[in-house]
Amino acid sequence: MGKREPTDRRKVYVRIADELRADIAAGRHQVGEPFPSIATLRERFGVAGATIERALTVLREEGLIMSRQGSPSVVIARPGDEEAGDAPHEPSQEFTLIWNQLQEIREHLRQQNLRLDELEERTKDL
Repeated sequence: MGKREPTDRRKVYVRIADELRADIAAGRHQVGEPFPSIATLRERFGVAGATIERALTVLREEGLIMSRQGSPSVVIARPGDEEAGDAPHEPSQEFTLIWNQLQEIREHLRQQNLRLDELEERTKDL
């Protein structure tokens, strides 16, 4: 008989947080960039949204991502960027201000695209 792989007994959300942390460390998710949505992560890992939320909470508490209601989470640091034992830092006021402005611009552009789609639909038969 062949060797059996040891069973990973860590909680699922801990394993997911570890994998996402490794993704950030490897540069698959850059600082300042939106983090994948909960729906995307649910599909990737095949787990409930609550499990993904717990994994994201771990990353938030470590100071790696920042989340705002109604906006995607954003990577704000890479593992190892801070000295061991330091408390996670809060994003600067400037970062928060610029992030909020970008979200407003994004929403404005989304609405403009909807209007353009509507105009295109109305004029395609003219």
